[in-house]
Amino acid sequence: MSPIPVRLESGSPYPLGATFDGLGVNFAVFSAHAEKIELCLFDEAGRQEIARLELPEWTDEIWHGYLPDARPGLLYGFRAYGPYEPEAGHRFNHNKLLLDPYTRKTFGRIRWSDTLHGYRVHSPRADLSFDRRDSAPAMPKSVVVTDAFDWGDDRRPNVPWSETIIYEAHVKGLTQLMEGVPYRERGTYRALSHPHVIAHLQRLGITAVELLPIHGFVQDRFLQEKGLTNYWGYNSLAFFAPEARYLGVGDADDLRLAVRRLHAAGIEVILDVVYNHTAEGSELGQTLSFRGLDNATYYRLQKDNPRYCVNDTGTGNTFNLDQPRVLQLVTDSLRHWAESYRIDGFRFDLGVTLGRTGDGGFDPGASFFDTLRQDPVLGRVKLISEPWDIGPGGYQLGNHPPGFAEWNDKFRDSTRRFWRGDAGVRPEFAARLSGSGDLFDRRARRPWASINYVASHDGQPLADIASYEQRHNEANGEDNRDGHSDNHSCNWGVEGPTDDPAIKALRARVQRSMLVTVLSALGTPMLLAGDEFGRTQQGNNNAYCQDNEISWLDWAAADKPEGQQLIHFVRRLVLIRKHYPLVRSGAFLYGEEIAPGLRNIDWFDERGFNLSPEDWQNPEGKALAMRRARIVGDNYFEAINLLMNGSQVPLEFQLPEPHDYRRLLVDSSDPGIGERELTETAITVQDRSALLIYATGPVE
Repeated sequence: MSPIPVRLESGSPYPLGATFDGLGVNFAVFSAHAEKIELCLFDEAGRQEIARLELPEWTDEIWHGYLPDARPGLLYGFRAYGPYEPEAGHRFNHNKLLLDPYTRKTFGRIRWSDTLHGYRVHSPRADLSFDRRDSAPAMPKSVVVTDAFDWGDDRRPNVPWSETIIYEAHVKGLTQLMEGVPYRERGTYRALSHPHVIAHLQRLGITAVELLPIHGFVQDRFLQEKGLTNYWGYNSLAFFAPEARYLGVGDADDLRLAVRRLHAAGIEVILDVVYNHTAEGSELGQTLSFRGLDNATYYRLQKDNPRYCVNDTGTGNTFNLDQPRVLQLVTDSLRHWAESYRIDGFRFDLGVTLGRTGDGGFDPGASFFDTLRQDPVLGRVKLISEPWDIGPGGYQLGNHPPGFAEWNDKFRDSTRRFWRGDAGVRPEFAARLSGSGDLFDRRARRPWASINYVASHDGQPLADIASYEQRHNEANGEDNRDGHSDNHSCNWGVEGPTDDPAIKALRARVQRSMLVTVLSALGTPMLLAGDEFGRTQQGNNNAYCQDNEISWLDWAAADKPEGQQLIHFVRRLVLIRKHYPLVRSGAFLYGEEIAPGLRNIDWFDERGFNLSPEDWQNPEGKALAMRRARIVGDNYFEAINLLMNGSQVPLEFQLPEPHDYRRLLVDSSDPGIGERELTETAITVQDRSALLIYATGPVE
């Protein structure tokens, strides 16, 4: 780079961030309340600050300047001058180096030090004090980059929602123990595109991989001091930069290459994104970026005392998407991933927080939702919300606007409870199997809006749901107090591993029955990576800090006979779902009569009789048969029958009339049974088992 000029040229307020134009770099950063902002340049090692240049212009609350002859690879940060008045919500401290909110690459990692705080940590005045030490030696640096990449003939798969099957995975955990992947590539973006990974996903029939957070995130100080790490990554700081830990020996183009290869295999890529809070924590947290640039704008502050952050997220702070520039940052970030990385969708962590308005309440018509729905780029990708946070009125399942799908924890809990044999679950369970129309059938939403799952990263994997009744989070260093205390799980007689063949067989049967439930219910099925071969977390139901074998997928287990058997079973279920339209109906069904004695959805007991109101209220009812039907041709119907026995004993089910042909598709009690024609009039369903049966017959 040429000698650093004494001052910057005026540059442009748009676009935000650092933009290389071939001749130099334009810098633009938002702050409504700063009095001055300096651009700080660093040497190639990021250790020495080689220049401080005041951004010369302030246009529409954007500070900007242009550095001629600057090139990609330049390391930089900002310092913001302004009032340090915590009681008024302002926390400017120019001694603190600030990461560019729009940085697309970071260099180095945070070195935890009290200098990262804007106040003197041990002062009796707490955050009302002022720290004059320079934080630059402890801070990562922003890096100027370009986004050139040859996408060739890449085409988005554009899988319809009604045909989508999601596989939730962690970038590192997915491949860290995969033998076929070169050792240096394991746990990286590059490994996502390895043929072994893609072949496994294709074998299962997966249509979308949902990755846990890959935005640049911060390792929590309290975890590092305990020798642990923030493995999941829900602690974002750099909303435009891929997390550097997953780069390995490569660069960001490895992620783009992985997306391109997954697309070529017909698989979409969805990112789990965290915009509800940042890594800066509460008012007692660090000053790393947003807090130092404009605390009063970026964060929701208590109205009666803006010294304190609103904490609707449980992480200490809440991002203020009610502010236009904050909303702009989030939507610019989403477009960056959708366009520069061709990401196909987003799952929003604590999505309710993003829909909170100025009064703190949730509004499905909030600016965030409206902006995404009308955006020509973002309105065309898959949008999924985690429909809760810990703030007032924070549970909003089913209350999001059209265009959004939502994680359905009611499906998760009722499925676990039914197969555990709980009393009084049958009505709730039936509602979830039929697409949760009671929650989602409004404003022309469809069943796909319900993301149906029995296990996710947050909680126990499938195998542990059937093996542990208590949490076993001792490795987390919190005296086993963290994580959910009630998992609606069952160990079937022994807590954890056992050699008892009867218990092992029952556990395997329960797992398969839950998989049948997820993949045959109306809605969008989601599988947790590793559940297809019986992965365990050794009873840990909050493995957010376990970057080790507790969290990584044990692919050796997938190669064992029982692992291969379960993989084959999941593959069969997925093929059934893809082949039979009635399994994945795109419309809500309410029992409308489509022919004499035949409804589009109907419910029966084991005798083949319609359930009466009294039957539905029977708390001990553990048997349930669901039939979905449609007319094909002029005088014929076809139906899918799901027979479920949640009791402790085998039950004989009578398939409801009418029908003249029946074919068993799958039986969770015996994964080795292939499809076969049924000629008997009564069908035995083993305890804790589910059967799928195809039937056809003439319409009378």
